[in-house]
Amino acid sequence: MGIEIERKFLVQGEGWRAAAVKSVRMAQGYINDMAALREGRQNASVRVRIAGEQAFLNLKSRELGHTRQEFDYPVPVADAEALLALCVGGRIDKVRHYVAHAGHTWEVDEFAGENAGLVVAELELADAGEAFARPAWLGREVTDELRYYNLALAERPYSRWRAEEKA
Repeated sequence: MGIEIERKFLVQGEGWRAAAVKSVRMAQGYINDMAALREGRQNASVRVRIAGEQAFLNLKSRELGHTRQEFDYPVPVADAEALLALCVGGRIDKVRHYVAHAGHTWEVDEFAGENAGLVVAELELADAGEAFARPAWLGREVTDELRYYNLALAERPYSRWRAEEKA
């Protein structure tokens, strides 16, 4: 069983771009929807992701916060494309940039499509108390804000948020 310990932040400005060491285009969708999790009918999100030339089926427990169970399985790209067609809600399109900073690699997701304009940075940690240096481009932490989870963005994209929700 895998445990993911992850912190999520909004990104301010473009300062992170110069430190990006790699970028990968991603498309992903969900077999289940937010309602199934909200109503307790399912205890995990089920995601299909194509990342560059690779594809994965991912299950992540529904806990809000920085620590969740996560299971990630490689699948053939053709299978992932067929599964994407079965997904509910919207599709998430983004470019993930891997950004080096002070001994850590940040994953900066620059969303496209209906989520264009949203840029979020995630950092996976070895344990919940691990210290890390905050880059100057790092904004407000949103780890505990459900609306920034990709599953929530598939259901209600950033383009549909009210101005005060984007602040």
